[in-house]
Amino acid sequence: MKKLTLSTFALALVLAACGGDAAESTTTSEATTTPTTQATTTTPPETTTTTVADTTTTTTELPGEPIDFGPAEGDTLAVIGVAHDDVLNLRAAPGADQEIVAGIPNLADDLTALGNTRDIGDSFWIEVSYDGTTGWVHYSFIGYLGVTDDLTSTVIDQLGETPVAETMLDIGAAVAATFASEEPESDIVLAVAPTVGDLGEVTYDVIGIGDDAVRGFRVHVFGQPEDETFGLMSVEVTTLCGRGVTDDGLCL
Repeated sequence: MKKLTLSTFALALVLAACGGDAAESTTTSEATTTPTTQATTTTPPETTTTTVADTTTTTTELPGEPIDFGPAEGDTLAVIGVAHDDVLNLRAAPGADQEIVAGIPNLADDLTALGNTRDIGDSFWIEVSYDGTTGWVHYSFIGYLGVTDDLTSTVIDQLGETPVAETMLDIGAAVAATFASEEPESDIVLAVAPTVGDLGEVTYDVIGIGDDAVRGFRVHVFGQPEDETFGLMSVEVTTLCGRGVTDDGLCL
């Protein structure tokens, strides 16, 4: 993990956009076309002849190739790395150009994997069921929720001090950046917009740290209002897993 300071806020905002068609998802349904049946009737004296045309059904194959990869049938998945003001598209077939059949909320954690993955050349697509609708979602935006830990002391050690900032966006971006990697460069996405009451809160998803077991982290930051600033109070971090979780919430 790299050590970054409050100056990372600009980076966090730039990387906060995703979902929509960045979060590409799809619903699976093979298109079927059935030609109409035509009947021709000829009536000579006291004779009726009916000729029925052959009926054929053409099935359109799903894009790409099936591969033995991805979530197992029945696994429970969560949406990850989608911005707070966006949704994950559920599409009718694998591919960003397929029909959108539903939008899945960015913090949904109850998608059910159907055990099918397709490789369309530049991306993987996973068949899932959500809220009664079956479809396909982009692999980059689904994962397993792992264990949640209090990592406040770890963050303070990384930053070298307890951070103080004018806004919860600033302090949250600085905290989230401590969980990002430089190679590969992580995406830092604003998953829950800041709220302010007795405490300030904000949540960022940090996705893409170069580990296929750990996809990233969901960083929930609490700030204590102090005059016209916020001081870091605590940091709760949920590990986002790529291959599944143990009963203890550890990534497989």
